[in-house]
Amino acid sequence: MKQSSTTLFSNYLNEKKQQTWNLITTCLDEFRQVDGEVLHQMGQQAYEPLLDEHWQIVRDYPRRQGKYLRPGLVLLMAEALGVPTQQALHTAAAMQTSEDWILIHDDLVDGSLERRGKPALHRIYGPEIAVNAGDTLHECMHRILNKNYQTLPAPLAASVANEFFRMLSRTTFGQYAEIKWTLEDRLDMSPADVLFTIGGKTVYYTIAGPLRLGAILAGATPQQLQRLYEFSYPLGLCFQIRDDVLDLTSDFEGQKKQVCNDIYEGKRTLILLHLMKHAAPNELEQVVAILAKTREEKTADEVAYIRSLMDKHGSIDYAENEARQYARQALDMLPAINFISNPHYVELFRSMVHFILERGR
Repeated sequence: MKQSSTTLFSNYLNEKKQQTWNLITTCLDEFRQVDGEVLHQMGQQAYEPLLDEHWQIVRDYPRRQGKYLRPGLVLLMAEALGVPTQQALHTAAAMQTSEDWILIHDDLVDGSLERRGKPALHRIYGPEIAVNAGDTLHECMHRILNKNYQTLPAPLAASVANEFFRMLSRTTFGQYAEIKWTLEDRLDMSPADVLFTIGGKTVYYTIAGPLRLGAILAGATPQQLQRLYEFSYPLGLCFQIRDDVLDLTSDFEGQKKQVCNDIYEGKRTLILLHLMKHAAPNELEQVVAILAKTREEKTADEVAYIRSLMDKHGSIDYAENEARQYARQALDMLPAINFISNPHYVELFRSMVHFILERGR
């Protein structure tokens, strides 16, 4: 899979990112204005500066932006099935806003140092204010999604909302499983257990949910939505495995201060499971001892030791091969999405698979 094969989707994503960001900015401006009006209504306008400070923090992660993959997939699917972009933009904007509040909370739970090249929000303002900013963005997500009732028939807006919350529920459950098993320092996890967590926190949230939302906007049938999930499952696995590899191998062009975050956090990835299966007894003993420590207790040398073993035993190469196989499975499933009739969008889908596999190279 060559880098040039990603260009079509990459260009599409950049175009849709700007459109989605413009709407998010407009919505956040509107919500800030409404909050100010409430203060004036209650005769509390003296606290406007405090409200401005609050909104500056709330806007922090949205302003950092990202690749906008998830909202891009909402728009790609909707447009592929003939839905005008404007009718799908609120759903796409809500999708991106959900990512921002989830990341604020995830960064706190994981003890992350940075996000998108800057210190994580809790590292700047403390955990309490970071959680509050995440909660506010969570509310903004609902307010943006609710705007569908102004632009879409009410039954369709309700169907979009039902899928949206179904997606988020599966995501938080998958995150619960990962957090629980990491805190328990489980050493008996199987690859099936890891794929189960990926199925919740990544497959549905990153790929299947956004595509299904776009299809629902076009009036897709239950059978078509199921086919989208079947296409999305291997692609979501590819996405997460590639993400796990990048955590160990890339500083994202200097934007990431600390690599090997998954080792620091003790996350059970397919890479770690492969290492634990192939490590020599004395190596495994040391790995287990290091994993039992908290993030703060692990030293850089200990993390580097586990990382070196992953190279020694071919664990990263194994993961790369798994990601490639899942990408091929997704490409093999593409003809089943035969309700996309426009050849341009079929090629965009193909380019999207390559983009997900090749990102970060």
